[in-house]
Amino acid sequence: MLKIIFMTTMMIPMAMALKPKMLYQMTTSYSFMIALLSMSLLEPNSNTHLHLDHTSAPLLSLSYWLLPMTIMASQHAMTKEPLQRQRTFLSTLVLLQLFISMTFMASNLTLMYIMFEATLIPTLIIITRWGQQTERLTAGTYFMLYTLTTSMPLLMMILFINNMTSTPTFFMQMMQPISPWTELMLWMACLGAFLAKMPIYGLHLWLPKAHVEAPIAGSMVLAAVLLKLGGYGIIRMMQILPTMKTDLFLPFIVLALWGATLANLTCLQQTDLKSLIAYSSISHMGLVVAAIMIQTQWSLSGTMALMIAHGFTSSALFCLANTTYERTKTRIMILTRGFHNILPMLTIWWLLTNLMNIATPPTMNFTGELLIASSLFNWCPMTIIMFGLSMLITASYSLHMFLSTQTGTPLLNTTTHPTHSREHLLMILHIIPLMLISMKPELVI
Repeated sequence: MLKIIFMTTMMIPMAMALKPKMLYQMTTSYSFMIALLSMSLLEPNSNTHLHLDHTSAPLLSLSYWLLPMTIMASQHAMTKEPLQRQRTFLSTLVLLQLFISMTFMASNLTLMYIMFEATLIPTLIIITRWGQQTERLTAGTYFMLYTLTTSMPLLMMILFINNMTSTPTFFMQMMQPISPWTELMLWMACLGAFLAKMPIYGLHLWLPKAHVEAPIAGSMVLAAVLLKLGGYGIIRMMQILPTMKTDLFLPFIVLALWGATLANLTCLQQTDLKSLIAYSSISHMGLVVAAIMIQTQWSLSGTMALMIAHGFTSSALFCLANTTYERTKTRIMILTRGFHNILPMLTIWWLLTNLMNIATPPTMNFTGELLIASSLFNWCPMTIIMFGLSMLITASYSLHMFLSTQTGTPLLNTTTHPTHSREHLLMILHIIPLMLISMKPELVI
């Protein structure tokens, strides 16, 4: 456990000291080695020092698996920059990874909160320093304000619980019975911070802005790992806070399901490719929120499955959007059409990833959504209407995205470079693990 933390930390001086020719090869291979090592933590009873269990271990492995892929994805864009900036960029990525892994490994609430908030700083630097347009500062401001405003009540709640239990609160029920209003306030303070991070519809405005302005590495980490911190935080809070009746969660479940459908409808009218993928993340996270709130065994299993599957799928979609952007220098979907004639191999990756986004069986996305759908239906049969509508619109916008980027005659007359083996490797590293996990789902469920 600690050896993985130390190895990740040592990547920072390594990125600073390597020769320019070896910079990307060494950092990628080194981080890939750590990713393979982190796989051993998926085994039960493998952790010795810090807190890992069947909830945090799969998410930790996902975050480590993503680190070499973010380095590979940003390689083409970063090599045009001055060397010192490339080193700073790699160090910021590693620092972000370190904070994320410490969040998942935290053994008590206070450490988890500190690391949860610390992820804000490197993400903000990546968005505002390496983003493409001038609006990146607005996106960074949105991101910071939403996160800081909602996390203030969470800090007060944690201090209150620490005072009550006279110890840094571990993830177990140690609280004495308290008044119902206090319980309600504690739950609201906790849910606010984590729901804004996921984000639930209504607190979601920072996400499309952050995604559109962030460089590819920022988008991948945001979609694949940072959104999952919200779900992970709520699951952890349920182990500490007094159990509440589902009546409190009813408005949140309704909002999550409505929000998922509304985000899907918003996807249908997007012209910007990255913005569309960002809104699709909001709709998937809406299902995750609804499932966590029900608090049954099946719904939590579905939550874990969908979080891991969505991590790989949305990250792969952002990679594909980036390969298109690097060739056309635009993200407007109608301008990037006709790629099937120019780069047919890339079309196969587009099709596979879109099918995973729709949750076609036998993918992991399908497993997660099936578990969530059955637990929602078991809780209230009427939810199947919202869920079915959501699935229908998801299929519509995914196929719309695929057809509008791949078919038709190309509108741009620019010369298009052929795909690099680096890009194909990137897609293989996204899709193969997802296929393998669906063969052995007990690793994450």
